[in-house]
Amino acid sequence: MSHATTSADLLRQNVALDSFNTLRLPARAAWFAAVDNVDGLRAILDDPRIQGLPRLVIGGGSNLVLTGDFPGLVLHVAFHGRTRVQEDAEAFYIRAGGGENWHDFVRWTLEMGWPGLENLSLIPGTVGAAPVQNIGAYGLEMAEYFYSLRAYDLETGKTVGFDKRDCAFGYRDSFFKQAGKGRYLIAAVTFRLPKKWKPVTGYVDVSRELEAQGIAAPTPLQLSDAVIAVRRRKLPDPAEIGNAGSFFKNPVVSAEDHARLAAAHPGLPSYPQADGRMKLAAGWLIEQAGWKGRRLGPVGCYEKQALVLVNHGGATGADVLAASVAVRLDVRARFGVDLEAEPVFVGSA
Repeated sequence: MSHATTSADLLRQNVALDSFNTLRLPARAAWFAAVDNVDGLRAILDDPRIQGLPRLVIGGGSNLVLTGDFPGLVLHVAFHGRTRVQEDAEAFYIRAGGGENWHDFVRWTLEMGWPGLENLSLIPGTVGAAPVQNIGAYGLEMAEYFYSLRAYDLETGKTVGFDKRDCAFGYRDSFFKQAGKGRYLIAAVTFRLPKKWKPVTGYVDVSRELEAQGIAAPTPLQLSDAVIAVRRRKLPDPAEIGNAGSFFKNPVVSAEDHARLAAAHPGLPSYPQADGRMKLAAGWLIEQAGWKGRRLGPVGCYEKQALVLVNHGGATGADVLAASVAVRLDVRARFGVDLEAEPVFVGSA
């Protein structure tokens, strides 16, 4: 005879988090639970042993820098499932659980004939983490195809729906990194994938890859394959060397600052923004500042892409923090541009 799931079944104490963050940083959680249903989550949050403790919601841990042990409750999102929930004359509406692997979900949508997310192939992490960061790559942001999500409010205990406006998406930003930070566990996300598909091939690396393969009019899967090939050439596999992907946001500067920088640095890559400002390539700035392939202790910039900080072995969160600060200071000294880290820094140290 089965019994109802209780917090005693789910809550674990003093759990190592090394395998739950892609930088492979050592840290422990005072309390830990993997949650795959709302009833189990409610039972955990009602447990008297964790009342008043800080909480941290994690997915794949690919956007996380653990600077020390976490003194509270770590909730690992394990909500699964993926399905087409609706279809109209213009679009398919596809829902996935927050714990689904993002890349696997993208490839599944393409194989099912629902294109749109192909430029976001091979981005590490989970579906539930994608809206938090508003992940993006090669000319596409997730927000463009986002429709809605369901989240659990850790403060009120209620399940809440969010539409695109509620999420307040920005560049690598959202409501969940700002006013809603730490309050919600995203259980499921729904995407609206238009039936009128048009490939986004404006980024040079992608267009060159397609050209090298002799593909003039790519299918969605071919475009996904091209993105995967580019990413594998430039970015390290977290399974082989600890990293959190692109560590710094591409800075956006005023037209005046851009003109000044472009005059002083003729090779400066830049991309016009809708508001008249210019986005700069953080990787290029870091490389010009001499950091590509360079190490500071056990942490360094990846030899093939300076935008990525890697753990060469034995690094702590303090080591990552020190390296990121050193990179930022050198870029500021050379270009007068401030870089902002993409990952979230968490811990007691």
